[in-house]
Amino acid sequence: MFSSNQSNAAAAAAVNYIEEVFSTDLYAGTGAALTISNNIDLSTKGGLVWIRRRDTSENHQLFDTVRGANYRISSNTTNAGPLVTDHLNSFNSTGFTLGANGNVNDSAGTYASWTFREQAKFFDVVTWSGNTSSSNRRITHNLQATPAFIIIKNTTNVDYWYVYTASTGTNGLLLLNTTDAVSTGGNPWSTVAPTSTDFGYNENSIGNSGNWVGYLFASNAGGFGLTGTDNVISCGTWTGNTTVNLGYEPQWVLIKRTDSTSNWFLLDVMRRWTAGGILNFLLPNSSAAESTDAQSYLTINSTGFAPGSDTYFQTGTFIYIAIRRGPMKVPSTGSSVFYPNTVAQANSPESSGVPFPPDLVNSFTRDGTDRTSDYDLFQFADRLRGLGTPNNVQSTQAPSLFSSNTAVEANTGYIQLKADSQNITRGAGWNSASYGNWIYYFWRRAPSFFDVVCYTGTGVATAFSHNLTVVPELMIVKRRNAANNWAVYATSLGNTNRVFINQTQASAADSTLWNNTTPTSSVFTVGTAFATNNSGNTYVAYLFATCAGISKVGSYTGTGTTLQINCGFTAGARFVLIKRTDSTGDWYVWDTARGIIAGNDPYLLLNSTAAEVTSTDYIDTYSAGFEISSTAPAAINGSGGTFIFLAIA
Repeated sequence: MFSSNQSNAAAAAAVNYIEEVFSTDLYAGTGAALTISNNIDLSTKGGLVWIRRRDTSENHQLFDTVRGANYRISSNTTNAGPLVTDHLNSFNSTGFTLGANGNVNDSAGTYASWTFREQAKFFDVVTWSGNTSSSNRRITHNLQATPAFIIIKNTTNVDYWYVYTASTGTNGLLLLNTTDAVSTGGNPWSTVAPTSTDFGYNENSIGNSGNWVGYLFASNAGGFGLTGTDNVISCGTWTGNTTVNLGYEPQWVLIKRTDSTSNWFLLDVMRRWTAGGILNFLLPNSSAAESTDAQSYLTINSTGFAPGSDTYFQTGTFIYIAIRRGPMKVPSTGSSVFYPNTVAQANSPESSGVPFPPDLVNSFTRDGTDRTSDYDLFQFADRLRGLGTPNNVQSTQAPSLFSSNTAVEANTGYIQLKADSQNITRGAGWNSASYGNWIYYFWRRAPSFFDVVCYTGTGVATAFSHNLTVVPELMIVKRRNAANNWAVYATSLGNTNRVFINQTQASAADSTLWNNTTPTSSVFTVGTAFATNNSGNTYVAYLFATCAGISKVGSYTGTGTTLQINCGFTAGARFVLIKRTDSTGDWYVWDTARGIIAGNDPYLLLNSTAAEVTSTDYIDTYSAGFEISSTAPAAINGSGGTFIFLAIA
C-alpha cells in the first residue's frame, strides 16, 4: 500500500513558482507555541518540514504530512520514527505550527527550517509497508518526472537512511546518516531504473519489514514559471575544480562527496552563502552545531555555483541537489519588495517589522553630530556579499560599501541580522547618542524589479548573466576590493555615457564602462574600465527596472515650474531618487517613512555625508508618482535640464 498527499490531476493543475513550494525560514525559539508562516500550503498540498537547531548540538528533525504531524525522524540517526509530542503540532495552509519542545522551539535557541511542498516535477513524499521480500519492489509516486534523488527510511525499525541518485546509479548506495563513500555492492536498488511513475529497491538487500517513507526529488523537469518550462530543482554531479552551471542562481544545496568519506553539507543563502564563498553549513549526518567557513569553500553566482579558492570542494567527485532562488513571480505590491523604516535614537538602534527577507539593506544616520566617520555614510550591505549572520555564536559582520566615497568593501559589522534573518540590529559600538536617528531601506530581489549580481572582472569586454528577466534600465556597479567610483548606467544616457553616484558631475562619454553595449533581459556587458571590469577584481552590480505599478526608472526634462512625474502608480511614490545629468547635481533621496507630503520633505544625499535637510519643499505627493515643486532648485528642476530618477510605489 502506498500513500501520498497529492493526486496526479491536482499536481498538474497549476503553474507554480519556487516560492510556493519551497522556503527557508529562520526563527528564534520562544518556548511557547509558534507558527511559522511562509505561505506554503501544507495542509492540503502536503510536503516535508526539515528543522535544525543552529546554535548548539541537536538532532535534525524531519516531519512530513503523509506520516502526520509529531512523527519525527532524524537524518543523523538510525532511529525509528515514533510519535513525539509538542514538536511540530500541525501543518497549515500557510506553513506550520510548532509546540514548545526544545528540539524545535527552545526559548534560547536559533533555528532553521526548510519546507518542501509536494508538487509535480519538484518533490514528492510516499509511504509503504515492506513485506514482499522482492528484489524489484516497485513504489509508485506522483512526481510526474523521473526522480533523480531518492531518500528512503524505515520508520518502524532502527535502520539507515538509504540514498539513490541518478549519478551513482542503481548499483550505488549512499547513506544520509553517515560519511561513507558510495558503495557499489549489495544490489541495494532494483536493476530497473526509476521511472516517471515508480522506483524500485531490493527488499532482500535493504529490508522487507516495517513501514517506510520516501522523499523524491526531480531534476531539470520544468513545470514552473509563466510558461511552465522553467527548472527549479537540479540534481547532478561534478568532479574536480569545475563550475556547476544550473542555468539559475541557487538558494539551497545539499552536497556529498561520493568517492571518499565526507560529511553531507547543507547550505542556503538565508543562513549565509556568499558570492565570495564564505558560508555557514550544517551537516545532515551530524548533530553538530552550525559551523562557519572562513575560507572560500563554494562560491555562488547568477547561473550556479563553483568551488572556491579553498581546496575542499576542488578535489573528488560530488553529488548535489540544488534549488532555484526565488521569488520567480513578478511582485504585485511595492510593499512586498521595498520597505523604508525610520528608527529613533536609542542605545541599540534596530529595525523590526520588515515584511520580507531583505536582499539589500541601506542605512544612514539622519541627524548625528559625528558626520566624519564611516558610521555616518550611506551604507550598502547585501545578502549576496554577506549580510551578517543571524546566529549569536557566529560572525555578524556585514561587508559594507559607502556611496559617498570610493572606498573598498569594509567588514564593519554595523548591520547585524536578527535570528529571523529578516530584521536587523546594531552592534554595541553604536551606543553613542551622537549617531542620532536612522533611516533604513530594505530591498528584495524580484523579477522585473531588482537584482544583485556579484562577479569577478576579466579585463576584457564581458557579458555577465543576471536574473532580472527584463532589460535593466538602471545599473549601479561598485568595485569591491579596490577604491573606485560607483559607475551608473541609465537607459536615457545610453551605453556610451556614465555618471558616478559618489560625484556630482554631469554625464560624460565613456566607452570603456559598458563597452557601448546595451544590456539585455539576460546579460549586462562591461568593458575594460577599472570601475567595472579590472581583471581579477571583485564587483557588485545593483540592477533596477520598471515594473508596472511597482517601480519606475525614468527621465524628465526640467521646467522650473511645478512638474508632475507619472510613474503609473495609484497611491504615489514611497521612494524617489533624482540626479541631474546635463549639469552638476547631487543624488537626492526622499521617502515616505521620513515624509513625502504637501509641506516640507526631508531629503538625504547619496553622494554626501551631510545631515538630512528638513526645511525644504522640493517634491510633493501625486497619486500617479511624485510632483516636483516650483521651489525646487536647478539640481532637481532646472528649466531645460535633463534628469534621471528611480521611484518605488
